[in-house]
Amino acid sequence: MYQLRAPIEGSTIINIVVRLNDFGAIPFALYNTDYQKFKHDIQNGITLNDASGNPITGDALTTFISTLP
Repeated sequence: MYQLRAPIEGSTIINIVVRLNDFGAIPFALYNTDYQKFKHDIQNGITLNDASGNPITGDALTTFISTLP
C-alpha cells in the first residue's frame, strides 16, 4: 500500500509517495527501481491513498496514473 505525500505548502506538485509497509519515501524518478515497482503495483490493484489517507479509486486513480512520468 502507498500514500501520496502532501505537497509543500503553496505547491500543487506531488512528487513523492510513501510505501506504507516501511515508510520508505519514493521519488517520482524514472530510473528509480522503487518508483517503477510503485507504478507497476498501482496499475495492478495495490491501494494508493491520497495525502489524507483516503483510497484513490476509479476515474481519479486512472487519471493520476496517466499523469505519472
